[in-house]
Amino acid sequence: MAGAALVAAGLAAQPAQAQLFGGDDEARQAIIKLRQELADVRSEDQRGRLALAAQIEQLQQQMSQMRGQLETLSKQIADTQQAQRQLSLDMTEQPPAAGGPGQPEAANLLAAGGEEQTSYDAAIDYFRKGQYRESATALQAFVQKFPQSTYAPTAQFYWGSSLYALKDYKSAISRLQGVLQNWPDNARAPDALLVIAGSQIELNDRNAARATLQRIIKDYPGSQAANTARDRLQLLQ
Repeated sequence: MAGAALVAAGLAAQPAQAQLFGGDDEARQAIIKLRQELADVRSEDQRGRLALAAQIEQLQQQMSQMRGQLETLSKQIADTQQAQRQLSLDMTEQPPAAGGPGQPEAANLLAAGGEEQTSYDAAIDYFRKGQYRESATALQAFVQKFPQSTYAPTAQFYWGSSLYALKDYKSAISRLQGVLQNWPDNARAPDALLVIAGSQIELNDRNAARATLQRIIKDYPGSQAANTARDRLQLLQ
């Protein structure tokens, strides 16, 4: 009797054990599935990180290239401004030859003296030293006080050039146009147009700058300014 009871108890326990082991198997499958999903998430996250790192590296390379381009452009602008200042200084040191069209005779240049000569020399000295605000003021005063001076065209030119150096481009154009209106045959005229073109470029008026450069080539073909104008036209294409 007791043996029969034990057998019956064992038979009754078998479904429960099967259910228990079956539940363990499902749990294991669930764990395996979760692990795979986690691995997939980690893999996707790794791919995303790699892609982001590649994008960052590409952006850094582009920024580096842009910095290099900016440095190159800054140097070109600085070189151009320095060349223009040097051209202006060279022209001051070497006055136009006497007797040419619109150019003062040597005797007239020698006649300038006293306050006129002192005022002119002081104003040009400011320009040579790069003191453009002072040179603009001094040259304006000279032109207004000595409008008939043989130095007036040069003073007017450097007045406009001083304003250009101060980045007052509209005023520079106005002053330099005075050179062209009053002394169109003077040796400073083509250089005045060159600075006008530079001012127009700074004002982002490229069409006007092209027209001004073309005017230099047309009206003053044999001048040094015409050679410079041809080079600048190529840069504006």
